[in-house]
Amino acid sequence: MLRVGERVRHEISALLARGEIIDPLLETVTITVPEVRMTPDLKLANVYVMPLGGGDAEEVAAALNAHAKFIRGRVTPALGLKYAPQFRFFVDDTFDEFGRIDAILRSDRVQRDLGPREDEDE
Repeated sequence: MLRVGERVRHEISALLARGEIIDPLLETVTITVPEVRMTPDLKLANVYVMPLGGGDAEEVAAALNAHAKFIRGRVTPALGLKYAPQFRFFVDDTFDEFGRIDAILRSDRVQRDLGPREDEDE
């Protein structure tokens, strides 16, 4: 599943980089594909996307879902699979999650707990 997901990710990234999808929104943004999760039977691919800068992320995912059949027709021949997987596009929120965790780790409360203890002899 991981190997096929990575191949799908590379093929979709290449398709987006070539600009083969004719859509006014998709032509104006650069889209990253950080992850593709395949189902165990390899018939469904959940593709997580994020436009650079993070703007219009929901609209980009909706536009890609509208063009999912076209993308499937372009990507599937390069994969060499028995079945053509269906693609579902979602906004990748891991960048926001990383930012939230980083902010928590840098907070005064956490830094206080990570510093030297007052009862320790130095």
